[in-house]
Formats: sequence, structure tokens, C-alpha cells
Amino acid sequence: MFVSFNHQIIPASEAKISALASAALYGSGVFTTVAIYNRKPFQWRKHWQRLTENAEKLNIRLSADLTEESVQNSLAELIEQNNLPDGRARITFFDEAASEIWTFENARRTSLLITTGDFRGDSGELRLTLSPYRVNSKSPLAGVKSCNYLENLLALEEAKSRRFDEAIRLNERGEMASAAMANLFWISDETIFTPSLETGCLEGTTRGFVIELAKELGFEVYTTDEHFDELRLADEVFITSAGLGIAKVASLEGETLAGEMTSRLQREFSAGILR
Repeated sequence: MFVSFNHQIIPASEAKISALASAALYGSGVFTTVAIYNRKPFQWRKHWQRLTENAEKLNIRLSADLTEESVQNSLAELIEQNNLPDGRARITFFDEAASEIWTFENARRTSLLITTGDFRGDSGELRLTLSPYRVNSKSPLAGVKSCNYLENLLALEEAKSRRFDEAIRLNERGEMASAAMANLFWISDETIFTPSLETGCLEGTTRGFVIELAKELGFEVYTTDEHFDELRLADEVFITSAGLGIAKVASLEGETLAGEMTSRLQREFSAGILR
């Protein structure tokens, strides 16, 4: 497996950042996961825009060589090197700058790491539960895809320990925000709902694409702030991410769910990728 590190294709084991970098000491960094179809990054412009906006929010100053064109070229080179016609790529900016707490000298301000891999597995029997771990909608990291992702991973691992595949995380007000590693949607009376950005959910690029796709198909779509009880009343539930696309939820807390409208959205999503 090869990676692209600061525009150089090298074996994954050789990619290293400084042990004293803010990225290593505090998790200061941002990333995005891009779906790859036919060797092309899907919704590249939206991913790049969010990535750079998130870096600005965290005061991560990009090195001069980290332009949109150079990063996109490095991604294309890595896709060819790893022979990845379809899959996903993670693009990470690591903050290598010194902090006011521990100062040191570093030649680079920011490092770039690009990795590739297969899509996340979807068995078609996705089992969803409620996570005990809450999202803080007032956190400065709310809505930012930062390298501080341990809470999300702990929520996912806790769900898997109970033999579920994913978990819904509520915010401090008890409103649904998202799944641990994906955005959340549900369908009631042929109307589609998804948590609003005010809940603390991430503004996922696939989430945005699905919202627009559903509207084009004539569905009503609402962003809302609802509690978990609303999900129990839903006819269908699905989650979205670059690594999953649209994944149908087969059961919620052990209760079986239907998925006819979700199946249609999945077919139209696949067709939309090829447009």
C-alpha cells in the first residue's frame, strides 16, 4: 500500500510527522473522505472547499505548496499507483506548526497525507442503535471534520460491542445529530428528514448531494431538530457518507424497518454518479 505524503508517493510505513507537531500533541488537523468512481474524486470542489474552510476555522495555515491543483494531482497519482478504480480516499492536513505550550522549530507548517482504500462494507442488514455518547453542538469543533475523531470511534465501537453496526448520537439538548460515522436521514409519510446543522452534525458532502437528488425526484426534504422518539415512528431510515453512499437501515433497536423509497434513492444515487 502506497500513500502520498507531501506530494511524494511512498510506502505507508514511511509517512511520518514530527512527534512534537501540534497534530501529534493535540490532534490539530482536518481531513475529508472522498468517494472515488472510475478513478475520479466525486464532488471534489465541495470536498476541497470544506477542507480549506475547516483548516481556516482551526487556524491551520496551509503550506505554499498545498494548492487545490497540487493536491488534486497528488490524489490522481496515488489512485493510479494503488490501482483504485472505485473506492475512497482520505485527504488530511496535519498542523506541524509550533504551539505556545511546547515550542520547537519545524521546516514545514502543514503536512499533507493522502491514503486510499475500498468502500466501507455494507451487508445490507445495517443495525442501528442509540449511542450513550453525546455531541456538543456548542463545541468549536462542531461541524468541523477534524483529526479529533476519537469520540466518533468510541461511539462506533460501543455500538459494535452490543452487536449493532452504527449508532445515533444526540446532542446536549437531546436532538438527533448524526450517526457515529455518517449523516442521518429518515422517511415518514413519503417525506424525507435530516438533522439540521444547528444540531452539531457535520455538513457532509454526500448529505448535500442526497438532499438535492431527493428534491430533483420530487420529494419534500426538511432539515429539522428532532428527538429520538421521532425516529422510532419513521417508515424508513438511512445513513450517508462518502465511504457508504446511501446505506439502508434494516433495523432500529431491533425493530425491522422497510426501505422501498430508500432503494429508489440508492438507484438514483448510482445513476447520478455516472452523469
